[in-house]
Amino acid sequence: MTDVSDTATSEVRPSLTHQAAWLLVAKVAGFALTFALPLVLVRTLNRHDFGLYKQAFLLVGTAVTILPLGFGMTACYFLPREPERRGSVVLHVLMVHTILGLTAALVLTLWPGMLASAFGSAELAAYSRVLGMVVLTWTIASFLEIIPVARGDVRSSVYFVVGSQASKTLFFILAAMGVGSVGSLIYAALAQGIAQTAVLLWYLRTAFPGYRRSFDWTFLREQGAYAVPLGLSALLLRFQLDLPHYFIAHYFSASMYAIYAVGVTNVPLIGLLRESVGAVMLPRVSELEGRQQSGPIIELLARAANKLALVYFPIYAFLMVAGREFIAVLFTPQYLDSWPIFAVYLTLLPLGVLMFDPITRAYAAQRYFVLALRIGTLTATGLILWWGTPELGPLGVVTLVVALQIFATVASAWKLGRVMGIGRRELRLIGGLRKTALAAALSAAACAIARQMIDAPPLGILLVSAIVYFFTYAACVLAMDILTADEWALIRTFLPARPPAGSQRRSQPSA
Repeated sequence: MTDVSDTATSEVRPSLTHQAAWLLVAKVAGFALTFALPLVLVRTLNRHDFGLYKQAFLLVGTAVTILPLGFGMTACYFLPREPERRGSVVLHVLMVHTILGLTAALVLTLWPGMLASAFGSAELAAYSRVLGMVVLTWTIASFLEIIPVARGDVRSSVYFVVGSQASKTLFFILAAMGVGSVGSLIYAALAQGIAQTAVLLWYLRTAFPGYRRSFDWTFLREQGAYAVPLGLSALLLRFQLDLPHYFIAHYFSASMYAIYAVGVTNVPLIGLLRESVGAVMLPRVSELEGRQQSGPIIELLARAANKLALVYFPIYAFLMVAGREFIAVLFTPQYLDSWPIFAVYLTLLPLGVLMFDPITRAYAAQRYFVLALRIGTLTATGLILWWGTPELGPLGVVTLVVALQIFATVASAWKLGRVMGIGRRELRLIGGLRKTALAAALSAAACAIARQMIDAPPLGILLVSAIVYFFTYAACVLAMDILTADEWALIRTFLPARPPAGSQRRSQPSA
């Protein structure tokens, strides 16, 4: 995603590719810090307790995502457009997050039986108060990763992403290794939420002096009018994805839910890459839409799709070949029953190259179409699951989720394509997807051949398969000339600098 400059100004913008890359580097570093966490948990907890842990944090994740109604994302929309009201923007987000998080905490405290009804077991009800406090602190702290990017402060975002993941890993691993119970992990989550909330309040006080005196009722209503339709759409999407979890948890045992949860685990790094690209796209797309420059937005969307495909397509193809070994190595062989679910769920991966969220948030008039689409798919999901979950089983449920998500993606592409005037000329901008898909398929074929020739434990098969796939894919990318000039430039920024020709290295003292 190269720079898109305004023809009316000479303002120089930092490259979106480099912004997204540095944010991705931070998220990858954060992922590296948390990578050991699931490996520790599946080896510390038995499958029943691991299922309870996944249920508890399914509740936390759903609440933290849907409670704010997407209000925090208004910062990405309004800060570039309303710089004089920046204090009001952040104050209103903080207030909304706090009020909604506190409401959820009170509900869980007063009616702990809700957990027993939702999960078909009373085991989590004993932790309802602590879970309420976790939801409260995590809901408030969720604004921490949004606000630095919204104001263009990528450096602070890097620090916060790495720091939050490091502290989360520390708290959780200490709890798992020291006590090794579901309750200890919930208390570790509370400690993480308190620490991250404190950092958020410090950052807001530093970056937005006097923001606490910036309340503006009229502007709050304006933020709400923008946020609610999009927030409801995001809420419905998240609830559509989470709803099958609740039905599986309700109708089946905690051990069976653990199998399903592992099967629908997001592939490592994939979500981080998408979040990084989307985070830096949204403020720029919002700014361009305000200037009514649809051409640069289409180009930006196409470049994002081509870049994401360079990672998404090969990972999808590789995991379709070596997915069983991937599960056995990460989650131990006791979770191999998750492989059929995982294989179906992987079908969503190639669709992830289409970044619709920044577009629908920037083109605010389309928020009602997205809302109606999400209501329809959620209703269909709920009705089918209500009547058929025991008969469908975990594999049938994940097939339903994937099918409805594909339908929603196709419908969104059709609608937004018409709104933005995308035709055959614009579709040629994503012509690189065909070459990337071919490179991924050829590499998968070579990997499959190598895999059949290996007689080794799962880790050995996975490593050899990964090496064969990597070098085959790299050769295909080079032979097909897939990488663009700015992508080569980005790669060079992360390579060690070579000394100028003819320069002499400084002599080192002898030992």
